[in-house]
Amino acid sequence: MIDKLFNLKKKVVVITGASGSIGGEISASLAEIGCSVVLLYNKNQPEESVMKRIKASQSDYAMYMCDVTSEEGLKSSKDSIIKEFSHIDGLINCAGGNHPRATTSPENSFFEISNDSFEWVTKLNLMGTVLPCQTFGEEFSKNKKGNIINISSMAAIRPLTKIPAYSSSKAAINSFTRWLSVYMATEYSNDIRVNAIAPGFFIGKQNRFLLIDKDTGNYTERGKSIIEHTPMGKFGEPKQLVSTVIWLLSDYSDFVTGVLIPVDGGFDAFGGV
Repeated sequence: MIDKLFNLKKKVVVITGASGSIGGEISASLAEIGCSVVLLYNKNQPEESVMKRIKASQSDYAMYMCDVTSEEGLKSSKDSIIKEFSHIDGLINCAGGNHPRATTSPENSFFEISNDSFEWVTKLNLMGTVLPCQTFGEEFSKNKKGNIINISSMAAIRPLTKIPAYSSSKAAINSFTRWLSVYMATEYSNDIRVNAIAPGFFIGKQNRFLLIDKDTGNYTERGKSIIEHTPMGKFGEPKQLVSTVIWLLSDYSDFVTGVLIPVDGGFDAFGGV
């Protein structure tokens, strides 16, 4: 019974931001349990190590270069996916990120952040989630079944210093996730579920400059502060998100929609004392 509920073999899952550390790990891990994975990436292709794992899994896969903020690009990718796989079962929105010029620092106060920088981060995180939900969610509405997982952030739950654009746009994803979960269930089918995961602190390409000193390789003061406020006393690794993703995609969570699940080493629970 349990094996059947967790069985995701041949499920067709689209992963945006597949060239990132989180998107890449999720893509490879789902392929390894038998999912047919579709990797959407923008400029950089998924890591070689990710592709090696996917190929070794012998699961079906496809890759498309796609700007998640482009309606035309998303629709073109969707049409190609439907043509190749005939249907889509799930969407995981991993695309997102921050920009140094939308980050406050002694050299760049909040009052000096340009409109372009703030909008760039907001467009990538918020619209880069909304537009894929529109494009692929329309397929789910036609089929009366589907599963969407949005990747939020701990910054959306507890607004953090230095990253106003990132925190604001990720908080908007939380609100959008809850709204969309109700809309899809009440307007189309209660077999369409929409949830979000809020990762804690994972060191990646886009936040490394905030957490690791580029000259010494040691934690910055911000990095040290995060560790001190994480009860488990460490940064997370992308693979630690996978079990939650599998649960949300599986039938074992078929009464779960509209929720935000922290995977954060206890950061959100810790009051500091």
